[in-house]
Amino acid sequence: MTNSILIIEDDEMLAENICLYLERNKWEVHVVHSAEDGLKELESLHPDIVLTDHMLPGKTGVALIKEALAADPQIKIVMMTGEGSTQVAVDAMKAGACDYLSKPLSLAELKLVLEKVRGQSKMENTLSVLQRRQSRGMSLATIIGESAPMQATKAKVRQVLEAERNIADGELPAILITGETGTGKELLARALHFDGGRSEQPFVELNCASLPPTLLEAELFGHERGAFTDAKERKIGLVEGADGGTLFLDEIGEVDLSIQAKLLKLLEEKTVRRIGSVRERKVNIRIISATNQNLEQMVRDKRFRSDLYFRLRVITLSMPPLRTTGEDILSIAQFYLQSHGQRYGKKNLRFTPEAKELLLHYAWPGNVREMRNMLEQTVLLAQDELITPNQLTICHGLFQDSELHVDEHSYTSPAPERSITRISDMERDLVYQTLDKTDWNVSKSAKLLGLSRDMMRYRIEKYGLQRQEGAAGYTVGG
Repeated sequence: MTNSILIIEDDEMLAENICLYLERNKWEVHVVHSAEDGLKELESLHPDIVLTDHMLPGKTGVALIKEALAADPQIKIVMMTGEGSTQVAVDAMKAGACDYLSKPLSLAELKLVLEKVRGQSKMENTLSVLQRRQSRGMSLATIIGESAPMQATKAKVRQVLEAERNIADGELPAILITGETGTGKELLARALHFDGGRSEQPFVELNCASLPPTLLEAELFGHERGAFTDAKERKIGLVEGADGGTLFLDEIGEVDLSIQAKLLKLLEEKTVRRIGSVRERKVNIRIISATNQNLEQMVRDKRFRSDLYFRLRVITLSMPPLRTTGEDILSIAQFYLQSHGQRYGKKNLRFTPEAKELLLHYAWPGNVREMRNMLEQTVLLAQDELITPNQLTICHGLFQDSELHVDEHSYTSPAPERSITRISDMERDLVYQTLDKTDWNVSKSAKLLGLSRDMMRYRIEKYGLQRQEGAAGYTVGG
């Protein structure tokens, strides 16, 4: 797409030379010769950049900058001045110009300045798009769940958001979100940010378990050039990047004790100092942290600072495990079934009653994350609209006693066409069918099911499975 520029210059020959040069460089150029005409053109043209002289008939360039930015705060303006006065350049920058050029004008320098301003504008537009995309679907209303545990969590979040609207100084309390892995703690953190008063400001997140302590410190607080061996350039940390908005620290329990001390200082003083710097910078951020660990126990074990723990948990929210949310399990499963179905071009997918029963009785050790990933594979491999229990990958290799509510009632061998409705029945059948397929090779069967050899032998003994030579089915030991 052609870049557009409005030139406001009373020297007609200079304006024509600039116009010809920029048109050869693929710019769409419009020229006027007074500030008043320039302001009129701005209303209809909406150019990417305005290039204006300072000494214009009528209004000056500085006055033009102020009026143009009042009408369109996103417009980029470059000032040209022949006075050689530093004060004019300072006044232009204070008024909102993003750069200035001195006359006599160098066309090569003009090109460099315009490319720099154009790049800055593209970056700002990209960040704006990313911010809007990031905020889409991130409100509390988009979190699925009508069960009592979910409603309790949502009600507490609404109370927090309501209270924050009445905080006069804008200093928001730290929030700690607890919950098992995969319950949606990040989703709740985003809802707190995008439903709150800082929704237009940055939301910066960091998984504290993803980096070793030395890299984590540099990522959080930034560093000066030469602060350590690989610090070839100055780097702003995520704390400064989140200034005005929210810093979300996931897996806070993984932070090293040395960094915990710096986080405590950040929370108490709202200042940050880059590695290798002697200067402290004031920041205005709210911190939301999350963990799947028992921080109280970690404090008792001297693995987490008690003073930091109490600063982080001014407000505590808890995301309930999926297995405790009852019918929410089916609502969430239906949501992912539809969203994955749209992604892979498979509409009208639906669960059979037996599949729903399996979803409800599985214990979901990986919670919502496990369900999302499992259903993506299910949808990808689906060959028709009905999703049966055998298509759900929780039937293959995830049968561990801690993960399933297994029915231990008596069992008889099913007919081949019989619908399986109990998880224990499905596991028993699957184990036997795999053994039969491998000619009762325990090691091969265990590998196919994703189990260890000992786990496989345990299930054979648990169900009393015995090979029947020359006969269909299997027997159950007494």
